[in-house]
Amino acid sequence: MSADYSIASQILGSALRSIAQEMHTAIVRSASSPNITERRDCSTALFLADGTMLTQADSIPVHLGAMPDAVAAVRARGIGPGEAWILNDPFAGGTHLPDLTIVSAYAPPGEGVLALAVSRAHHSDVGGMSPGSMPAMSRDLLQEGLVIPPVCLIRDGQIDASVMAILLANTRTPVERTGDLRAQVAAHRLADNRLGDLVAVHGRRQIEEAGRELIAYADRRMRAAIADLPNGRYVATDVIEGDGANEEDLPIVAAVTVDGDRLVVDFTGTAPEGRGNLNCPVAVTRSAVYFVTRLATDPDIPASEGAFAAVDVIAPPGSLINASPGRAVVGGNVETSSRIVDVVMAALAQATKLPAAGQGTMNNLTIGGRGPSGPFTYYETIGGGQGASPAADGPSGVHVAMSNTLNTPIESLETAYPLRVVRYALRPGTGGGGAHRGGDGVERVIRVLVDTDVSIISERRRHRPPGRAGGDDGATGENLVNGRPVPAKWSGALCAGDEVTVRTPGGGGYGPQSMRVSATELSTS
Repeated sequence: MSADYSIASQILGSALRSIAQEMHTAIVRSASSPNITERRDCSTALFLADGTMLTQADSIPVHLGAMPDAVAAVRARGIGPGEAWILNDPFAGGTHLPDLTIVSAYAPPGEGVLALAVSRAHHSDVGGMSPGSMPAMSRDLLQEGLVIPPVCLIRDGQIDASVMAILLANTRTPVERTGDLRAQVAAHRLADNRLGDLVAVHGRRQIEEAGRELIAYADRRMRAAIADLPNGRYVATDVIEGDGANEEDLPIVAAVTVDGDRLVVDFTGTAPEGRGNLNCPVAVTRSAVYFVTRLATDPDIPASEGAFAAVDVIAPPGSLINASPGRAVVGGNVETSSRIVDVVMAALAQATKLPAAGQGTMNNLTIGGRGPSGPFTYYETIGGGQGASPAADGPSGVHVAMSNTLNTPIESLETAYPLRVVRYALRPGTGGGGAHRGGDGVERVIRVLVDTDVSIISERRRHRPPGRAGGDDGATGENLVNGRPVPAKWSGALCAGDEVTVRTPGGGGYGPQSMRVSATELSTS
């Protein structure tokens, strides 16, 4: 700990971080959908009144790094004390339309705003052309669901019934949406109470000073960590395997420049935005860069605005990683963000030791229809192999990079939806070989019990996840319907009794296989 980061400020900083963490726990425990209660597909954070990010809960990287843009969009509309605003517009700080973001303003009685609390949760349906609002074949933003610009949801402690009515009229599952939204609102009320408790004990000024000190401390640590990297320009290229409208590979180019205590990531040369939905809002691109920067430097740096102040992102407007307003983006948030992580890691791996590529996809599976209890929408991202590191094998069957969610347990899935899990198992040998092996992917086979619509958005079906430092590449994934292969981006109708199979990729290996030490050798050494 730095000498000028006081113990008192560290204690207050931990207290503020615990508020964000408690908000996250409150949402998970009180939401309605398995996507949130089981998979924990939600994130929370606290900001200072001026929009500076103060602290985050340990949740979804793709959510968290994009939150500052959402807060800026709400502040531009003039959020006042005691108000809560909602949005999902990817071009106003959102990520993709199913992620609903709430920003609330806490102010001590009779004073101005002290802090902003933020929650972002993936809602399993917000309208659009297909159940679950994750259409593989969307061609513009409006096909993906209801677009919500920053709008006031709560004023004077009361939820605006008109705003809620619009939201619920544009979803196939209004009861579930009501439960998930009320869980988010409850988390914000909890944040108000906890912040009020802190102000009562420590006073407003001390909390603000501790917040500023925490941000400055994170900035110093990040700059010191960047300065430890060798100066230079490191370039890497990878591809997106088509965007649903175009099946050709779409390159993503990242040139990372380390210059003293600053780091610049330049995506010039990346493919232009396309007709499909793998376009990426620039807020999501920054989020992916910030994730890799922390991974490559010091992951224990407090996750505040200070941790990213020394990182610049150059994202050409109108490119795949800085799409124009109105473009379809639902797959860009989950898949292009994953590839940005891979390519920036590959560039920085030329400057420091980093793990091999993980599966590089979230394997998005969405199933919706009408069951015995009414309309339903099931959404899941499916884990695979993590890349091996210089020190260990990669874990198998986990969510990697920009995800960090969990799986939906079979018992919960089968209880909530008219679906049956026929098979759920690891895919042995799909991780790349090497001194350290990549983790294995998984196979998940689901039988639908009613007629349904299905959408799959996935990657790494043509190109293997790369190994690192002489390690072998991981295996590709595969999607099947009733045993027949279907494309990486696919949508269609299934009849009761049909089965959909998602086989996820393995992670890359690290180091040459000749350097691998067997368990027998270790036990006798």
